[in-house]
Amino acid sequence: MATKEEREALLKRIEEEDAPELLAEADDSLKSDREVVLEAVKKKGSALEYADDSLQADREVVLEAVKMNGYALQYADDSLKADREVVLAAMKKSGHAIEYADDCLKSDREVVLAAVKQNGGALKNADDSLKADREVVLEAVRSYGFALEFADDSLRANREFVLEAVKMN
Repeated sequence: MATKEEREALLKRIEEEDAPELLAEADDSLKSDREVVLEAVKKKGSALEYADDSLQADREVVLEAVKMNGYALQYADDSLKADREVVLAAMKKSGHAIEYADDCLKSDREVVLAAVKQNGGALKNADDSLKADREVVLEAVRSYGFALEFADDSLRANREFVLEAVKMN
């Protein structure tokens, strides 16, 4: 169990340093201290990896983490990987983090659009139904030309669509 002094020292270091490892090296009691973990993830979202499981399931903590670093979604509790608001916040920061979202959100058009707008390569992890959606694929290609390789065969075989996609790059 960390002392009050150790807790205060860690909070001060989190404020001053840019190191998610600070939480990794902390006493377990501090990894389950909501205030300490919140401060750590606000500074470096990836610090969520070292938080106690109970805080990886805390919606506010996870939202702060993914707003800082979308890839922090991988450390969130499964219930939050299916939370639309949490996943949308992650997509706005890191489209490729859709890989860690619950499958039910990989077929959510708004979530996938947010992901491919941020990084067209995110189309790779979208539900197949959205890989055949013209608007989604065009957004993906606009962001990353090679995203066309992840599109449904019907779009890749459509000459008019391919020309439109090529014009966008």
